[in-house]
Amino acid sequence: MKILARQLTLDMYNCERLKDIEGIKNTLRGVVGYEPDLYAENIDENHCAVIGAFSEGHIALHVYSELKYVAADIFTCTDSEEPEEIAKAIRKYFKPDKIKSTFLKRGDFGLDKEIKPKIKVRVAPLRRVRNKVVGVISEGLRNNK
Repeated sequence: MKILARQLTLDMYNCERLKDIEGIKNTLRGVVGYEPDLYAENIDENHCAVIGAFSEGHIALHVYSELKYVAADIFTCTDSEEPEEIAKAIRKYFKPDKIKSTFLKRGDFGLDKEIKPKIKVRVAPLRRVRNKVVGVISEGLRNNK
């Protein structure tokens, strides 16, 4: 069954370069391959929204600098555009330790059981090792008491 659009949402944790609005905008322009209409607004000192509209869809980012968290919504409405390619560039820019991604097929008129979104969670390998080492050290300290 042909779908009308694809949507990928990203929750990115412990991100870098959160206050560089121009860098974020340049990354979005570079990802799409041409200049989308971009709008950026500082909601408050720790929350910024960047929205890029282009003919084949849109990109929306909410950047929370104090939390080191970025929420991204990538919507494409052509078969040639893959939201995962756009997501790779966004992940490369922010360098998160942990990512939760959800993929939706929008306008899929198939079976109801196919409506359920696919969710993936990724954790950066070094972060996983560091958490394990901290856990082992903490457990050793508790056992020595």
